[in-house]
Amino acid sequence: MKKLMLVFFCLSIVSFAADAQKFITKTGHIKFYSDSQLEKIEAHNRQVNAAFDAATGDFVFRVLVKSFQFEKALMQEHFNENYLESDKFPNATFLGKVTNIKDVNIGKDGVYEAMVEGKLTIHGVTQPVKEKGTFEVKGTKITGKAKFTILLADYSVKIPGAVANSISKSIEITVDLVLDKLN
Repeated sequence: MKKLMLVFFCLSIVSFAADAQKFITKTGHIKFYSDSQLEKIEAHNRQVNAAFDAATGDFVFRVLVKSFQFEKALMQEHFNENYLESDKFPNATFLGKVTNIKDVNIGKDGVYEAMVEGKLTIHGVTQPVKEKGTFEVKGTKITGKAKFTILLADYSVKIPGAVANSISKSIEITVDLVLDKLN
């Protein structure tokens, strides 16, 4: 399944080059944040690959899990080794569609509400997601933004009993992608 998704992602990127309605980035930003009584956890990843087809609404992104940066090295180590097991599950992916693509006018600068629906895979588990976000069109760039919450249990991320009160059971994810038009 992982290989199939990777092949689809690569084919999507290649097929995106054939049409002027295609937008990509390799430097998108995803932040996750959780706050509990004992600990605030925040990490940033600025190596997000994403592709968007404005004609069809197709939207994909891939995140290398080990690229998340934490304030504390020990948090980063625990995140990769114990929680997301990044050696076993190296990528998080989203494969979906902007369902209201007709409401997004890529030919006119402005901010447009976007409804995104698809499948989010984290820790080897795929779940359906449906979230609101925005697309800001400015010249030949589209900035996509969204903020949503996931439950760790939905993605089989286990929290050891010793730290169960230190870690929130939900994570807020913020997506900020500046997509460049392919010529």
